[in-house]
Amino acid sequence: MRRKPRTEVRAIRADRREFLTASVLTAGGLVLGAALRGAPVLAGADKSRARMRGGSQALNAFVAVAPSGRVTLVMPKAEMGQGTYTSMPMLIAEELEVDLDQIDVVAAPPNPKLYGLDSDGDQSTGGSTSTLDCWVPLRTAGAAARLMLIGAAARRWGVPEGQCRAVHGEVLHEASGRRSGYGALAAAAAKLPVPGKPPLKPAAQFRLIGKSVPRRDCADKVYARAVFGIDIELPGMQVAAIALSPVAGGKVLRPLDVARAMAVRGVSQVVDEGDLVAVVARGTWPAMQGLAALGPRWESGPNGSVQQAQIVSALEAAARRTGAVAAHAGNAQAAMAQAAQRIEARYHQPFLAHATMEPMNCTVHWREDACEFWVGTQAPDRAVAKLAPLGLAPERIIIHNQLIGGGFGRRLSVDGIVLAARVARHVATPVKVIWSREEDIQHDRYRPYYVDRIAAGLDARGRPVAWTHTVAGSAVNVLWYGTPLKNGVDDDAVTVAADPPYTLPNMEVHYVREEPPAVPTWWWRGVGPTRSVFVVESFVDELAAAAKADPVRYRQDLIKLPRLRAVLDVAAEKSDWAHPLAAPRGRGVSVQSAFGSFLATVVEVTVRGEQVRVDRVVCAFDCGQMINPDGLRAQLEGGTMFGLSAALMSEITIADGRVEQSNFNDFPTLRMAQAPKVEVHLTPSTESPGGVGEAGTACVMAALCNAIYVATGKRIRTLPVRRALRGTS
Repeated sequence: MRRKPRTEVRAIRADRREFLTASVLTAGGLVLGAALRGAPVLAGADKSRARMRGGSQALNAFVAVAPSGRVTLVMPKAEMGQGTYTSMPMLIAEELEVDLDQIDVVAAPPNPKLYGLDSDGDQSTGGSTSTLDCWVPLRTAGAAARLMLIGAAARRWGVPEGQCRAVHGEVLHEASGRRSGYGALAAAAAKLPVPGKPPLKPAAQFRLIGKSVPRRDCADKVYARAVFGIDIELPGMQVAAIALSPVAGGKVLRPLDVARAMAVRGVSQVVDEGDLVAVVARGTWPAMQGLAALGPRWESGPNGSVQQAQIVSALEAAARRTGAVAAHAGNAQAAMAQAAQRIEARYHQPFLAHATMEPMNCTVHWREDACEFWVGTQAPDRAVAKLAPLGLAPERIIIHNQLIGGGFGRRLSVDGIVLAARVARHVATPVKVIWSREEDIQHDRYRPYYVDRIAAGLDARGRPVAWTHTVAGSAVNVLWYGTPLKNGVDDDAVTVAADPPYTLPNMEVHYVREEPPAVPTWWWRGVGPTRSVFVVESFVDELAAAAKADPVRYRQDLIKLPRLRAVLDVAAEKSDWAHPLAAPRGRGVSVQSAFGSFLATVVEVTVRGEQVRVDRVVCAFDCGQMINPDGLRAQLEGGTMFGLSAALMSEITIADGRVEQSNFNDFPTLRMAQAPKVEVHLTPSTESPGGVGEAGTACVMAALCNAIYVATGKRIRTLPVRRALRGTS
């Protein structure tokens, strides 16, 4: 049997830096841009020798058809395990009528004007938006390319276009039996006008979209062919081990024991930038040994007295303030005064590190004419902007985006790239700047600590007639966009909270911004819904208990979204909700409408004392039109595990301005032996697709805590669970 060639899914390697564009176009290839805000645009002749470096391409994302017939998709979305290098090529393959293994994928260079996917020109990957952003544009690009190739064939054969069709990378004229591969037609197709709005396939005609496809990068990862940022090797490259001030704003104490570090074999240089030091050596181990020998000591500065209790106290006080109005309906205060019963609760969610499996790293070659970076980043365009204070003009910056060994929002921040550049400007050779696990966890950009104060008034039947909710915490949107809050509200912090999926006739939701001193905050996997769903779904469970109602039935009666109600029905059925578990076991439920998708999660637990074992998780999910169902299941499973780890055991705490945790021994994650069975039930749909990457993380936390309540009668209002069960919250 003839074997198919291995499909190539790759980050751009240092030894294969030049992209296909020059060879494709000069040899008569077709390059179509996926115009993400309009129709595809043909690359002009003046772009024919453009290289995929430094954002030199004039398109947001594009499809290249080479004379060989191979198709290359230049992807503006990073691959960090969520499967975009499988699902996005499926969109092109579907409309272009090629087999998936005919498509190669390379990462787009940083250029927000060309590759930005929204009105802000944002080129980042995050917020479960990859499918939402690319669903129509990439299909449009594929469909336009198909029509142009058909047009070229029809002109060559002198037949009407309507008599030709595309299939498996060829154009066929069935009446005469003539056929021609895309590669042979590419040059002629490139001369034709680009269809403005080519018709897209209806779902009933999909041959690939909606089918389960194995991840295209699995073999490369299993056999160590995949190149992550930390894998980069360049000729003459050295390695720098970095140490940062443990307190924000702190400085290294001088003099440094440079002689002791230089005495370590292989060490070539010590870099002192005040708030960071690095030891440069001819390998990772001597760099780490040299840094240990250097033994830098630090002066803490003004933040050295910051304590966890101080931060939490300030947030609690903030939650008691009125704040800015995020949502309003009816008259909550009047309805509360007339309610038959009033329920109140306060929830705390801790700082969380991202703790990606691939620690922070960045390889830099700082030269007079250019500064070249090899790094896995979720925001390559943001990196270019943040490097400007170092005197690097955009035209001098070249970023080669690599596969990412876990992002979770951490690599939306480009602090690691900027720090690496600060080190590299002192080093004559290419240098790989690496962080130890301890540096990574203790110098993260943390999911903010939030305090929520929430209350509801119930009528005689136990239904909510009044609802008030105040969210206090960091404004991550301000940190990202660098602009003031709109009307005093951080939209991310109140996502879901400001628009719960329930019928609430009288509602007030407020936001109070409270930034913690000395703790840099950032987005974390699940962004705003992670924090809001936990609070809303935990509190709705408390209302059900106060009303002496079944938690599923209580939600079914209140949910205002039919698709959400449908997945809740499925989750209840598949989890055998109608048959309660006996103590010390329990089931809990949570629902969410977020990321353009609908999810219901049921968690089963066994609780003995302080020990919680998660036995089973059942997810029912409606994300609209599925692209790769197998990928959806994997993302829900992974997100669920990520959320369970955080809810059960993870937190970052501050003492004397320093992060107390340092590695997986004190910032633990679920191990294989602790992982529950996760069942995923997907709802077929032809609605526009929603996001999935963060959905499981956001939904499972409340379901877990609600299950613990059923098993023990104890409400968990402060995460992580292990702290709450020990009575140390």
